[in-house]
Amino acid sequence: MAKSKDAQKSTKKEPLKTAKEKKQEKREKKAKR
Repeated sequence: MAKSKDAQKSTKKEPLKTAKEKKQEKREKKAKR
């Protein structure tokens, strides 16, 4: 639940972010780990 809440907050903060950008962010985070 916390993750989804965080996602909603970031979406409200950055409405310019697209679904594609979000997917790329997830990929980058995984690669960094």
